[in-house]
Amino acid sequence: MIEIKKLTKQADNKLILRGIDLSIKKGETVAILGPNGAGKSTLLKVLATLIKPSSGHVTINGYDLRKNQMKIKKMMGYLPHSSLLYDHYSPLENLVFFGNVYGIKNVEQKSIDLVREVGLSFFLHEPVKNFSRGMIQRIAIARAIIHEPPLLLLDEPHTGLDQGAINILNNVILSMKEKGTTTLMVTHDFKQATELCDRIIIIKNGKIVDDFRLEEKKLNLVSEKYQLQVEGVS
Repeated sequence: MIEIKKLTKQADNKLILRGIDLSIKKGETVAILGPNGAGKSTLLKVLATLIKPSSGHVTINGYDLRKNQMKIKKMMGYLPHSSLLYDHYSPLENLVFFGNVYGIKNVEQKSIDLVREVGLSFFLHEPVKNFSRGMIQRIAIARAIIHEPPLLLLDEPHTGLDQGAINILNNVILSMKEKGTTTLMVTHDFKQATELCDRIIIIKNGKIVDDFRLEEKKLNLVSEKYQLQVEGVS
């Protein structure tokens, strides 16, 4: 699904990504861990075609990242720190708008179903500007998956969410996984990474320092490996 070779990204004379080599198979759910400034979000933005790499080669589902950006964007759902929603629109209006961008059939009914899925049917016609952070994130999740993308990129999706919103987000991720979606999730939440993901990648100073599968869902294993690689604690 994703092949990354010798990927670098330089900005303001600072090398943010330092030769990333990574292969991710279709259907994998992968957590990307690392300290602030490690390059995690930069990697996600490169894959989302929002910023250009300085060097290296990336293919997504066989498409070259530099040559096929529009095709790649159509197969991708992206949830960044900002919601990308129009705050004067209601959840229904937002989802219909984004659904039409992707050419979704029966877009209004699908939008209503997604708002129900994220638990906000009562607020279907309310302006998003009146919503709490957790409510906005729920609609942003619906926006990211309205076209049922085969690739989902999530940048710290659990930040600021209450337990109810976390449960809804996790159910959405697991539901997408059952459909064969490939998911990359940048997170600082080891617990969610352990519960949701089948593979963990640790990045430090723009390089991958560990890459392992979670054969067993053991939170202490993730914490120990992170401390060893990032904090130098064994």
